[in-house]
Amino acid sequence: MRLTPATELEHRCKRLQDVMAEQSLDAVIIVQNADLFYFTGTIQSGNLYVPAQGQPLYMVRKGADRARMESGLKEVVPFGSLKDIPALLAQYNYPVPTRIGLEMDVMPVNFFERYRKVYPSAVYLDAASLIRRVRMVKSPYEIHLMKDAADQTDRIFQRAREVIRVGMTDIELAAELELTARKLGHQGLTRMRGFNSDLFYGQIVSGVDSAVPAYPDTPLGGLGLNTSFGQSAGLKRIEAHEPVVVDFAGCVDGYLADQTRVFAIGPLSDRMQRAYDAMLAVQQRMTEIALPGARCGAVYSQCLALAVELGYADSFMGARGAQVPYIGHGVGVEIDEYPLIAKGFDSMTLEVGMAFAFEPKAVFPGEGAIGIENTFYLSNEGLKRLTYTSDELVILP
Repeated sequence: MRLTPATELEHRCKRLQDVMAEQSLDAVIIVQNADLFYFTGTIQSGNLYVPAQGQPLYMVRKGADRARMESGLKEVVPFGSLKDIPALLAQYNYPVPTRIGLEMDVMPVNFFERYRKVYPSAVYLDAASLIRRVRMVKSPYEIHLMKDAADQTDRIFQRAREVIRVGMTDIELAAELELTARKLGHQGLTRMRGFNSDLFYGQIVSGVDSAVPAYPDTPLGGLGLNTSFGQSAGLKRIEAHEPVVVDFAGCVDGYLADQTRVFAIGPLSDRMQRAYDAMLAVQQRMTEIALPGARCGAVYSQCLALAVELGYADSFMGARGAQVPYIGHGVGVEIDEYPLIAKGFDSMTLEVGMAFAFEPKAVFPGEGAIGIENTFYLSNEGLKRLTYTSDELVILP
């Protein structure tokens, strides 16, 4: 089991303290699992108290002994309920906070109301954007883990080449790839921050099903197995001469690498081949303009303009009426991190250390979907690719 180095955790907490000054926050309290993992190295149930200055205090409701083993933070203590927080903070000589930041994008209202009872005179503010901004710039340690995830992803896609066959169902293909992923150390969960956003390992869909829109804020959908989870792989059988789209996120020690490739048994139609080539051209355009200092909204606009110029205004990033207003999304502990290469994100600029997936796709109702996705990061030497499986459209015999 690989544990997050204490120096890494200290650096992350210090970066959060640096941006807390923007809202004059006395403290930020963190409870969401992905954020807890990022700042503590574990997800044992509790509250991480990050003061404006000084050491953070990880108050663990359940599993304090395990938290001490897994977390590199210096102060990890057990506690019973939220009402114990003031006494614990006083015991560790923290001043009484008057401006407190919470993860209001993911925190349930009843949790928020309980915190307000702990410090009823305090002002509570949304610290989610601060946390996400800290997390969107990756350290060399994080990039190393994402490279490991990319290695895992490549092996999963090599397995896809071996098992795809006419007559197998999408869910059978998904099961084969998920088994491979688990054997390679995948945690079995792809974390997503968005409200009501569910994702298993990814989306594996073929032919007409790949063009069926679904409830997630993603360009692809799929019928799924039932209406309770109406997305991704279902019972459709794979046929020759149709796209088999595998959008899969590898995961190693909590960190993701997102990749999409298209397979087919026998050649696809000319329309599909042209669309695939167009999506590769959009990816190429992104690699030319996604430089440090570039505005995310501008990168989106230029790539969208190319897709429109190439004739895909009604199919780019979803079927007409179900198109999503982004092409790229941050990747790390969650699949929907910052930065977002999306409409309206003109104030967000790319900087060294950012990692993101870029996924130009075209969707044709009644026929299928086509596209490409890779995970990139910005280094001091420019844009680098983390995922490295060949971009070719894989035509199987």
